[in-house]
Amino acid sequence: MTTIVPARPPGAVSLADVLPSVLAALTGGVGALPLPPARSAVVLLVDGLGSAALGARRGHARHLAGASGSLFSGFPTTTASALTTFTTGRLPGEHGLVGYSVLDAERDRVVKQLSGWDAGMRPDTWQLSGTVFEDAAARGVRSAAVGPARYARSGLTEAILRGAAYEVAESIADRFRRARDLVAAPGDTIVYLYVPELDMIAHRLGWQSDEWTAALEEVDGEVGRLAASLGPDEGLLVTADHGVLDVGERGRIVFGHRAALVDGVRHVAGEPRCLQLHFEPDASEAVRAATLEAWRAAESDRAWVVTREEAVQAGWFGPVDPVVAPRIGDVLVAARKGVVWYDGRNSGGQAGSMIGQHGSWSGDETQVPLRRFGAFAR
Repeated sequence: MTTIVPARPPGAVSLADVLPSVLAALTGGVGALPLPPARSAVVLLVDGLGSAALGARRGHARHLAGASGSLFSGFPTTTASALTTFTTGRLPGEHGLVGYSVLDAERDRVVKQLSGWDAGMRPDTWQLSGTVFEDAAARGVRSAAVGPARYARSGLTEAILRGAAYEVAESIADRFRRARDLVAAPGDTIVYLYVPELDMIAHRLGWQSDEWTAALEEVDGEVGRLAASLGPDEGLLVTADHGVLDVGERGRIVFGHRAALVDGVRHVAGEPRCLQLHFEPDASEAVRAATLEAWRAAESDRAWVVTREEAVQAGWFGPVDPVVAPRIGDVLVAARKGVVWYDGRNSGGQAGSMIGQHGSWSGDETQVPLRRFGAFAR
């Protein structure tokens, strides 16, 4: 019998709790993450900054590597899902973004949720939950999101930043300066500051690269400058959407040529560290069972291989809306060791070349930092 991992460490604060707790602190309440009261706050999300990688490079990040703690990012540990959890305070089974790529069953296609938005997958309907920024507006707190211009009009931005004004700033330093101006302005404000550079470098070169360390040093320096400039009623919270682990060439597995692993499979979704396999609608129960067993026989020593029903029962995606359930794979293959899987049938049997990977349950992926500065450090 496959061992199913828990969806969330008991009693753990998660990424879903961060923005609701910040809003509570600005409006006289106390959230799941208790924070001192503040008038305005910057919430910095550093894409791909896991607690393990930060700890390994603590000498390069004296501000970020403090003792404020960490939190559970959620599952799957992928940007589209995690950022939506962050901005809505809801889990993927509720908001609907359940992976990097997911099945759009109505149109019989797999879509990427970072870039695949179109008239068939509309941001205003595919993402099912309201945002914390909309809640903030109803409470008289304005919201702004600061990020690069390339994301300003993306489908994901429209889906997850409803209620926040998008402020364009290209360089990391410019983004921090813009966030500082916004949080200092009169009135109550939440500023969401987004830094994608570390994740981008990790995918290409790995988090153990010199380039990743240099980017970490740059972000850490900006955090120190921003923290030092905060007024007594201004808070700064720093976290991440997921961590990253480096996977070498030996850990890249191509499976599409193995008939037993793709028998009856119509679509391969998810991502390399968390495959979501969707069967043909008319695949028999015998074929489904045989393919599931083939995956378990081949990969159970280095993956959790579970059915959709097992994953939902275990709470992997939180409460699952009936609209969302078909987006989740019939079978999920979630890495428990340092491996990734590629279908390979559309790439001549070749594996992908990304080094930094995420998507599954390892501590390197699920544990992210939580750092408090300014009013929130009291």
